[in-house]
Amino acid sequence: MPSLPHTHGQATPGQATPIQAHELARTGAAVLLDVRDPAEFTAGHAPGALHLPLIGLVAGVPLPPEAAGRTVLAICRSGNRSQRAAEVLAARGIEVLNVAGGMGAWALAGLPVTTPGGDGGHVI
Repeated sequence: MPSLPHTHGQATPGQATPIQAHELARTGAAVLLDVRDPAEFTAGHAPGALHLPLIGLVAGVPLPPEAAGRTVLAICRSGNRSQRAAEVLAARGIEVLNVAGGMGAWALAGLPVTTPGGDGGHVI
């Protein structure tokens, strides 16, 4: 199982590459949290990713139950919104890494993108 960088209590959350994030999520070492808007998530997201838009996270909406007690990999389209999400989560005491480059970099790395129905998705 891949090792996770220690990020608890850091002012600035750490980063994971899309390849690292895919491996951490695939092995169950961490959970992907997509913080994009619903239309973006529906068009295409990482398989198994949980969804909680940044606006909800900032407003105090709790993480989905599947993320409780787990390291979170925050992802958006380019890495900007997920960096903000990672900062919010870190302030809540949650182990979190920002996925550098977001879903754009994820897709460029050749990693899978899916829709809620399980079809091939695309990043918007």
